[in-house]
Amino acid sequence: MVQQRVNPIAASDQEQRLVMTYDEFLAWADEDVRAEWVNGEVIVFMSPNDKHQAIVGLLYNLMSIFTELFDLGTVLFAPFGMRAIPDGPAREPDLLFIAREHPGRLTPQRLSGPADLVVEVVSESSAARDRNDKFFEYQEAGIPEYWLIDPRAGKERVDGYRLTADGKYLAILPDEWGRYHSTVLPGFWFDPAWLWQEPLPNALPLLAAIAPRALAAAVPAPGREPGADGGST
Repeated sequence: MVQQRVNPIAASDQEQRLVMTYDEFLAWADEDVRAEWVNGEVIVFMSPNDKHQAIVGLLYNLMSIFTELFDLGTVLFAPFGMRAIPDGPAREPDLLFIAREHPGRLTPQRLSGPADLVVEVVSESSAARDRNDKFFEYQEAGIPEYWLIDPRAGKERVDGYRLTADGKYLAILPDEWGRYHSTVLPGFWFDPAWLWQEPLPNALPLLAAIAPRALAAAVPAPGREPGADGGST
């Protein structure tokens, strides 16, 4: 039986919380609902704002086109469920990447097992959850890479983590130009300054900077055949 729980903090954040089993959650949720199941409770999220969605959209375009160029795997965006730990929480990351080596984890309805890379875009209501609960859950689940993008005014920052051999997250530091490089997507990098621009930049010029030869080979100039002189980057 589904029960609603009144939570003053959640109410102020415009999040609804419902008590139900995981099986009830699967039967109740649909593709139009953005919600997560944690320890017998469903958190129904408020609708994200335009800035949040724009940043998710830009990162999705960059990551998905990059992974297609190099045939690395699949990038998905919320709402798409992930149960990284058996009998653990059911999360809906803003973005997740599944490497082509792990196709068995992906079903039409959800990801059963850990993603290879997860991105969460932080909001006021999700900050503690993203930086604490999910950090330790994703670390325990063995998710190799976790990115936190915080676009809140006055708090703009990027935090990236890679999983070490002993199963602990280690911070990914920017290079000398302030760019962050993925370890799960070899050759992929981004400049946080792109994410704070108003309006956000178009993805294609950015991809031309990230992987110029591969993009040129995939989208050749008029009169040239695709792949005529493409390279690895």
